[in-house]
Amino acid sequence: MADAATAIRNKPAWVDLATKDPAAAREFYAKVLGWQIEVNPDPQYGGYGLARIGGQDAAGIGGTQSPDQPTAWSFYIGTDDLAATTERVKAAGGSVMAEPFDVGDQGRMAVFQDPTGAFISAWEPAQMGGFQTQGANAFGWAELNARSVEKALPFYREVFGWDAKTTPSEPQPYTEFQVAGESVAGALEMSADLPAEMPSYWMVYFSVDDVDRSHQAALDAGARSIVAPRDFPGGRFAIVSDPQGAMFGLLKVPSR
Repeated sequence: MADAATAIRNKPAWVDLATKDPAAAREFYAKVLGWQIEVNPDPQYGGYGLARIGGQDAAGIGGTQSPDQPTAWSFYIGTDDLAATTERVKAAGGSVMAEPFDVGDQGRMAVFQDPTGAFISAWEPAQMGGFQTQGANAFGWAELNARSVEKALPFYREVFGWDAKTTPSEPQPYTEFQVAGESVAGALEMSADLPAEMPSYWMVYFSVDDVDRSHQAALDAGARSIVAPRDFPGGRFAIVSDPQGAMFGLLKVPSR
C-alpha cells in the first residue's frame, strides 16, 4: 500500500459519518445520493457500512462510539507516517483526541483538534487506500469554518504542508488550502450569525449533478435545509442536515 499512501499523502483521503441510527442513515443516503451500502459483518468493525458508487468506495457510515458523541461527518487527510503526523500536530499547537490506532487490517487512524477547536482525522492506509471514485455523489470538497481562522492556517501548513491562498471576497475572504498548487480544501471565518457556543468545524460537501434536485430529494427524505441552493463564484451549493442531525453540503462546479 506504499503507492496508495503516497497518492493520498496530505490530501483528502476519506469521509465517514458517525450516527446514532446507522440503519436510518444508510436508508437516507441511499435515497439522496444513490449509494449502495454494504455493512461489514466482521464484529471488530462495529457494523461499519461502506458506501459505494458503481462498486467503488465513496464514504463510510457507522455508529457513534459513546452516548455523548454527536452525529457528524468526519474528514480524513492521508499520511504515509501517522506517528510523525501526530507529533507535528502536538508541535503545531493542536490536540490529539485519539492516538493512532489500527482499524482492523484496513489501516491506521488518529483524531486531532486544530487550534480553533475543529476536529480533523488522519488516515494511514493498509488494505483500504481511501476514496476510489470521484464525480457525481462522491466527495467533492471540505471546508473549515473556524473562529479566528487565521490561527488555523499555520497549523495546517506545519502538519500537512498546506499552502494558503486567500482571495478577497464578500462577505469575507476565502482561503484555499493547496498542495503543490492543487486546491484540496477551503477555509473561512465562521459566520457571526451562528450561536456563540457552536465550535469550529469541517463541512463535507458531495458533488451532485443538480444541486436543486438533490436538495429537494434530501428534504423529501427527511432532511432539514440549512442553506437553500444558491450560486457562488465557483458554482452552486446548498447545505442540509440529515434526519439524525449531521450537516453536509451539496456542490456543483463547472467541469474543467
